[in-house]
Amino acid sequence: MRVVGDGSQFGLTISYIRQEAPLGLAHAVKVSRDFLQDDSFVMYLGDNLLKSGVGSFVAEFEKGGADAQILLAQVENPSDFGVAEIKEGRVIALEEKPKKPKSDFALVGVYLFNERIFEAVDQIKPSRRGELEITDAIQYLIDHGHVVNSHIVDGWWKDTGKLEDMLEANHMVLQDFESSLESEPDSATEVHGAVSVAKNVTIQRSVLRGPCVIGEGARIIDAYIGPFTSVGANTEIVSSEVENSIILEECVISDIGGRIGDSLIGRNVTVSRNDKPPRAYRLMVGDNSNIVVF
Repeated sequence: MRVVGDGSQFGLTISYIRQEAPLGLAHAVKVSRDFLQDDSFVMYLGDNLLKSGVGSFVAEFEKGGADAQILLAQVENPSDFGVAEIKEGRVIALEEKPKKPKSDFALVGVYLFNERIFEAVDQIKPSRRGELEITDAIQYLIDHGHVVNSHIVDGWWKDTGKLEDMLEANHMVLQDFESSLESEPDSATEVHGAVSVAKNVTIQRSVLRGPCVIGEGARIIDAYIGPFTSVGANTEIVSSEVENSIILEECVISDIGGRIGDSLIGRNVTVSRNDKPPRAYRLMVGDNSNIVVF
């Protein structure tokens, strides 16, 4: 809510529905009933990324007359996902993160439902995880004769729950970027490849090597921004090198003396170097962080 707000910056109108506790995806559907009423809807999990978007899947669902449509993708590690068992081209069973998967078709975190899903979420029981599982709700639809279609995703899809997945998603998005310079670097700066620079950006005596994107209000001074790097709004990078990384908003990276690579740095983070003795690492690190020091 803090980051997205009312959606006006994206040309959207956004409503929020609070889930009082993480009680499962089907529970999230359940508490949304008053808002959704009897409309068909898309449930799109926020840590998933589909390059082609969902427009074609919505059109297919509206034409097809199904009660639910799920998206599937073949994966190498199906036990990490909800998995669909398929027989003669139809989904006959779903299982959440099975120890012994019956297929390598994982559920992509995008689901399309009509109002029959509310019957399903009212009938299922919490899983051993204490959650109302959306896979159990879809299984209920299958078991009770409702039509559940599937679509194999054509093109790339990423579940961005891990650092390496987030960086790969960033890589995928940036490789299709085109150059756009809404702010002009100074004459001492070199720009190579597809580089996107937003408004009100200051770039001095630096090298930008695309594909990379620099957010609004950023300051890049005596720095190197390498390929597949996303720099958030109002971030400052001074006398440092960064590549293949995601640096979010309001960060300061200064005088590193080396190169930051393959990294994800959250909002309002300061990374700096102090060469004065005694030499030591001084850290303030948030929850669930991972630091590798060489």
